[in-house]
Amino acid sequence: MIKNVETILVDIPTIRPHKLSVATMNTQTLVLVRVVCGDGIVGWGEATTIGGLNYGEESPQSIKTNIDTHIAPLLIGMRASEVGKVMNKIRKIVQGNRFAKCAIETALLDAQGKRLGIPVSELLGGRVRDSFPVAWTLASGDTSKDIAEAELMIDKKRHNIFKLKIGAKPLEVDIKHVLDIKKALGEKVSVRVDVNQAWTELQSVKGIAALEAGGIDLIEQPVKAEHRASLGRLAQRFAVAIMADEALHGPLDAYQIATHSAADVFAVKITQSGGLIPAMQVATIAHMSGIALYGGTMLEGGVGTAASAQLFSTFTDLSYGTELFGPLLLTEEILTEPLAYSDFGLSVSNKPGLGIDLDIEKINFFRRAQGYSDTIQAISV
Repeated sequence: MIKNVETILVDIPTIRPHKLSVATMNTQTLVLVRVVCGDGIVGWGEATTIGGLNYGEESPQSIKTNIDTHIAPLLIGMRASEVGKVMNKIRKIVQGNRFAKCAIETALLDAQGKRLGIPVSELLGGRVRDSFPVAWTLASGDTSKDIAEAELMIDKKRHNIFKLKIGAKPLEVDIKHVLDIKKALGEKVSVRVDVNQAWTELQSVKGIAALEAGGIDLIEQPVKAEHRASLGRLAQRFAVAIMADEALHGPLDAYQIATHSAADVFAVKITQSGGLIPAMQVATIAHMSGIALYGGTMLEGGVGTAASAQLFSTFTDLSYGTELFGPLLLTEEILTEPLAYSDFGLSVSNKPGLGIDLDIEKINFFRRAQGYSDTIQAISV
């Protein structure tokens, strides 16, 4: 039985300012969810988002309030092992709140994997890969700093795929910034851009043409999410891959984008999709439609990143790699054993559940005070 559901906000500084078109991050607020089961097993989930309400309709505070007030009471007393029934109940009663639902589902799957002694990937059909490439986002906004950062990552054999956050500056300034970095890094390195919905369709035509000519190999969400027809026209106009991200809020969006040929690549995010199972459905729709996959991130910490890795390991296609670098952007590690990054990729844990253990002391230290007990106790599982 589910005995307790707790939502914890953890504020951790980033290693440098992380600039997007919608916000500049100096601290990331991790939204952790802990589900305690009657058999003593504890499952962990994460519902981290970006930039408060600048990015989407859920914020760390709203996620916590909605889980604590509306979702947790629905779960108490239900069988923790019946993940499908629990999530079906939540999805029937609670509208929206995709990030919150993802955290609950992740925690239940983590607990079930531990209960059965198998990784979460095996609950999702079984993994087909044990590691995959991980891109690094260059988002200082300074060309020389970004080049130096990329060269350091290459020397460390940590990343050789780089994504640039653009859209906050004038188009011509952004294009020059990207192409100068691409020229400096050379042909053997993949450079992509994420516009975060900042351009109009006309700006996109001009910008994408220049980026395509300069050897950039992926353009992420150049126009607003609701401008799906514009995204489709751009995808059909240019040879460079156009990727849907903010436009992709789960299986229904995936189906509509696929049927209208409105993207070449899907950025699959477990939180945006509303959970690991819906994200798996997004990937299935892409596979059936000939759309390539990219494993996306909301800059989660170790819990959400481990959950995404478990799912992405089951994808038969992962043509554009992943972006699961979130924990590396943070100054502090909340896992007792960090995720395994090496040889330009991430290895997926084969331990039960998500395959991670959390550093409870570290979480308690960075936990945001909420006016009640500000510490949690470690539970052996």
